[in-house]
Amino acid sequence: MTTVPMSLALCFDAPMQSWGIRSRGVIRDTTTEPTKSGVAGLLASALGVPREDDDTIAELAALQLAVRADREGILERDYHTTQNVPTTQGTGHRTVVSERYYLADALFLVVLEGEPALLQRLHDAVNNPRWPLFFGRRAFVPTRPLVTKVGLSERSAADVIDDHHWLEPSPRIRATELRKNDRIGLRAVIDCPPTTDKAEIRHDHPLSFTEGNRRYSTRTVLTRPVPLTDAMITAAGDDNPCT
Repeated sequence: MTTVPMSLALCFDAPMQSWGIRSRGVIRDTTTEPTKSGVAGLLASALGVPREDDDTIAELAALQLAVRADREGILERDYHTTQNVPTTQGTGHRTVVSERYYLADALFLVVLEGEPALLQRLHDAVNNPRWPLFFGRRAFVPTRPLVTKVGLSERSAADVIDDHHWLEPSPRIRATELRKNDRIGLRAVIDCPPTTDKAEIRHDHPLSFTEGNRRYSTRTVLTRPVPLTDAMITAAGDDNPCT
């Protein structure tokens, strides 16, 4: 018996997003698209799952993830200064300067594939979250509803990525700008088996979010272009950007 795939399409849109993968000390980095750990953390917040619930985190991390960059973000950097930080010797205080990177004006289509019952729970939770949702940092909150007008569908995440309507608020104007620069494709990053040709390794598969014991493993992804078709632009609609 063939199992019909189920997927849930989400819209990640905000003035600022940050998807750190190697944040240590005074340097806080960001990748160029949402990480699996970041997406799992957002979904856990929607469900109201505690950090220590490793079983549920594992269930969320097991979902197949596909991300399409409907608008590539601009990499920006902030300097943060913290005064009167105790020294490690405990003999005084110092000033700490940190660098925090983020994506400005980025827009992503995020598609999850997995068990229908879990995806339905996530659909309901994202629409009515238990805890606040944010994109990497607490101040980076969504500007639109997360569930797209496609929402749940009986299709694979990769198939949805290939023809989901473009999430740009003014798609016709934006498409004209891209074509002037000879850009008519969107970048997609999709979970794939390790044996896939040109597979890349990402160290962002969460094992535990427990404070003081955060652990991650690797996953493999395939980065490929998605042609931006006239049908994707027309289906978006100038005044109906996401839902």
